[in-house]
Amino acid sequence: MKRLNIINARLPGAEALQTLYIANEHFVAAHNEPAETLDLAGALVLPGLLETHIHLDKACIIDRCRQQEGTLAEAIRETARAKADFNEEDVYQRGARVLEQAIIQGTTRMRTHIEIDPVIGLTGFRAIRRLQADYAWALDLQLCVFPQEGMLNNPGTETLLCEALASGADLLGGCPYTDSDPIGQIQRLFVLAQRYDVDLDFHLDFDLSPENRLIDSVIEETERAGWGGRVTVGHVTKLSILDIEPLRALGRRLADAGVQVTALPATDLFLTARDRFALQPRGVAPLDELDRCGVVCSLSTNNIANPFTPFGDASLVRQANLFANVRQLGTQGDLLRCLSWISSQSAKLLRLTDYGLTPGCLADMVIFDVTHAGQIVAQIAPPIAGFKRGRQTFNRPQAVLNRP
Repeated sequence: MKRLNIINARLPGAEALQTLYIANEHFVAAHNEPAETLDLAGALVLPGLLETHIHLDKACIIDRCRQQEGTLAEAIRETARAKADFNEEDVYQRGARVLEQAIIQGTTRMRTHIEIDPVIGLTGFRAIRRLQADYAWALDLQLCVFPQEGMLNNPGTETLLCEALASGADLLGGCPYTDSDPIGQIQRLFVLAQRYDVDLDFHLDFDLSPENRLIDSVIEETERAGWGGRVTVGHVTKLSILDIEPLRALGRRLADAGVQVTALPATDLFLTARDRFALQPRGVAPLDELDRCGVVCSLSTNNIANPFTPFGDASLVRQANLFANVRQLGTQGDLLRCLSWISSQSAKLLRLTDYGLTPGCLADMVIFDVTHAGQIVAQIAPPIAGFKRGRQTFNRPQAVLNRP
């Protein structure tokens, strides 16, 4: 049994420096047996960061795509064209590149969406399952299979989704706005979720038009199925066009139903409102207001280096800072809430029971050279080291000025 004592650790909300004890991959109250010692000299410790929505299977393909319009329709079209040439090793190598970026940015758990349809079949799923096993030393990877190209209008897709769920996929995703019958897809996915006893995570309401809103159908189906706390909706950029009172009313409905919300600011800012110039909307789901209504919220990356988002470095801290800028959140309380949407609140969304720095929690942690947790978001502070199950997974040496 490996034991480690971490001394002089700064914890959020604690004035005095603390000691953390690790044994058998978990934090423990204390131990008297011989142990290695790591002195953090006042650096701040957080539980590992949590990525709740990313697409490993279609990352790093921007050089294969013809991007001219920058629209969602073009991104779907160009990715579908590139996907026809994917093979398992190709998906594996591109996914591994992003996973390694995420690890050194402090991410210790991740939910990735994987496209399933008759064109790609289970190729992407098989590749990501290999990544799940090969990178378990540094990151727990949760697999969400979903029909990007539609389901009811795409014969054979449902059979493949069921095959993936029977083969070890962790949960089921949806993309109803690409289906010929969006509400029908939502209803069918709830049937499958109950059959396989899995959570649901929808791409939803991804535009700035008040028409064709689907979030109400998701709320209704969640309540009908008794699936509260097991349903997440991502993007939901339509929420950004609501006035404050209708937004709060919807927020209370989401909270009561147990429907959770993920904002994906890099992608949402890049793709939405391209038809506007003067007074261009920001087009990002207002998590701060939803959070006040009791909705469980998270921030995430979504895409890296593809037509949906041509940039990115897998830094969740950067996403939190971006969201703080977009939503004009600058107080210490605001910054801590932004931080919670890539950590503690994301843990609730993922239904983790072993997350934190207290005895019994898995010894996943990330270390920052700051004195206050809010500085992590304000300064886009890079993590200087990370641990998975008590084992160090990376370190980042401090930059040194070469003064004359």
